[in-house]
Amino acid sequence: MADEPLVLGIETSCDETGVGIVRGTTLLADAVASSVNDHARFGGVVPEIASRAHLEAMIPTIRRALDTAGVKPSDLDGIAVTAGPGLAGALLVGVSAAKAYAWALDKPLYGVNHLASHICVDQLEHGPLPSPTMALLVSGGHSSLLLSEDITSDVRPLGATIDDAAGEAFDKVARVLGLGFPGGPAIDRRAREGDPRAIAFPRGLTGPRDPEYDFSFSGLKTAVARWVEAKRRAGEDVPVADVAASFQEAVTDVLTRKAVKACKDSGVDHLMIGGGVAANSRLREMAQQRCDKAGIRLRVPRPGLCTDNGAMVAALGAEMVRRGRPASATDLSADSSLPVTEVHVPAADGAGHGDVHGHAYRALGGGR
Repeated sequence: MADEPLVLGIETSCDETGVGIVRGTTLLADAVASSVNDHARFGGVVPEIASRAHLEAMIPTIRRALDTAGVKPSDLDGIAVTAGPGLAGALLVGVSAAKAYAWALDKPLYGVNHLASHICVDQLEHGPLPSPTMALLVSGGHSSLLLSEDITSDVRPLGATIDDAAGEAFDKVARVLGLGFPGGPAIDRRAREGDPRAIAFPRGLTGPRDPEYDFSFSGLKTAVARWVEAKRRAGEDVPVADVAASFQEAVTDVLTRKAVKACKDSGVDHLMIGGGVAANSRLREMAQQRCDKAGIRLRVPRPGLCTDNGAMVAALGAEMVRRGRPASATDLSADSSLPVTEVHVPAADGAGHGDVHGHAYRALGGGR
């Protein structure tokens, strides 16, 4: 509806420049410029390369989003940006751009949390989030179980990875198997040809005395590497598909087992899964099976909304505007270790908008 807040969101926490435009809970544009190919030869994201790629892609991506949405900069009710967590240099590019556009257009600025945005994006596909919402967020940098009573102000961590995140483990195992970067999609494809029961890889932190909601994938990654090394040392062929399937099964087994347990223990009948690893086909399948058995409703956005994108930031920004949450200060800073409990970074008392920067307004396409 026209009276719902129209918000532009900017996401630059890692290697993708995302710009989304949302009106209320309706997605109008989701423009993404990825630098993943620039990192592939290094086997992982190089922060300096990511930052430079964001600088080059920022203005074209914003213009593309505005054109797709069919709106003018002056129509916006606010600008949201990922303030953290993420790569410091990459975050700074997005935060600096958002501040310039907010000042230039005299619009409120909302610095929001990357993890909370991954939860909020599900509203664009499945409607308002239930209260409370249990969320399992799995990506290259995070594996977290979060309970949210209010996505704009109350997100509580129940558990997190104590070492490698699930997505990081996928990348490292893919490198061991020679499958390239990023590892998640490559392992998912090869696993479809393999037997998930072929190799009994360990399930980390699943013992009776282990933390019930925390995750650990470092030991699993090491076990896969040693298994593969032993095969090669013996001069035997490595059954790549079976290794991929067995590794993937170990990861998804632990993730879904702990997520369903958290729902049961907390009396929550909904589970939302987000983050880049949520695009994994076996994770979706296993989560659906276990949620159905437990009487839990599963909500998972389509794969394009699971990976980093501007739509998720715009979705949380629109919710901030709708609920009248305070805007951020014009001296907003990026925080690479922003805790998930800080859903957004509000302004200090008395903080204002600041002066208009005409050159940022022209770069955005002001006056169109």
